[in-house]
Amino acid sequence: MPEFIGIDTSNYTTSVAVFVSGEQKIYQTKKLLPVKDGELGLRQSDAVFHHTKQLPEMIEKLFGQYSFGDISGITASARPRNAEGSYMPCFLCGEGFARSFAAIQGIPVYTTSHQVGHVLAALYSAEKLELVNRKFIAFHVSGGTTDCLLCEPEKDEVLKITQIGTSLDLKAGQAVDRVGLMLELKFPCGIELERLAVKSSRKNKLRPVIKGTDCCLSGLENKCRKMLESGEAHEDIAKYCLDFIAETAIAMTAAAIELHGELPLVFAGGVMSDVIIRDRIISRFADAYFAAPEFSCDNAAGTAIFGYLKSQEKK
Repeated sequence: MPEFIGIDTSNYTTSVAVFVSGEQKIYQTKKLLPVKDGELGLRQSDAVFHHTKQLPEMIEKLFGQYSFGDISGITASARPRNAEGSYMPCFLCGEGFARSFAAIQGIPVYTTSHQVGHVLAALYSAEKLELVNRKFIAFHVSGGTTDCLLCEPEKDEVLKITQIGTSLDLKAGQAVDRVGLMLELKFPCGIELERLAVKSSRKNKLRPVIKGTDCCLSGLENKCRKMLESGEAHEDIAKYCLDFIAETAIAMTAAAIELHGELPLVFAGGVMSDVIIRDRIISRFADAYFAAPEFSCDNAAGTAIFGYLKSQEKK
């Protein structure tokens, strides 16, 4: 059966996946880029260096662990979004390998956006891949995005994605990491912030800052800093941060539904793997679908699936 490779070299994970079409199953491996303690991220030049070093390691690990059949196509995430001017040098690492491998093997090479990959990975994980054939609303919430998206079927890119809401300042993942570093957690801070927050029984009164379908999150960072300076418990600060992000996503979702009607809701991106955020959203919206954590955080599953879906267009 035909099998499809996906490569994703984003900030901050080197990811490789294979979609085995006969099993409809993803096999993947990935590794975080190293970030020094106390720092909020990496320069692009450093990210490119680490991807160049880690990508061969990830490929060797995946193909050493599993035996695959005929590789029929390869896809790389080549840009953050399918939008004019969307570019980050780190994606050149994966794209360069994909183009070289395809030329050597004589197989098709595809490129897509990191964002499309996230949405497809979430659909796969939630067992809702059939939604690529209809309209739905997706959220991509990570270190660089807090985007509400209208998704529709589209031949060339599989999904036509139109941004209908975003954060006008701080992104949700940035807020998580900045608050986490305030609390002396290790970057990226999402998992440790969640572990801390579940220890809190605090009931927070929240008022998200919403402007139409957009949001503002810079006040969240300021509030958490004031809580820390006033001596409030670290677990309560962590809980306030995650509760605020959840209520912001809920308010943005309600605004999007008011504009576009009741549509299936898909939540993707590393921030959406948080159990506190997920449970609050599910309690408000019945038709909401989330990926498992390994398909929420950066991964190459969606890029591999993109190649498979493109191959189906020719049949």
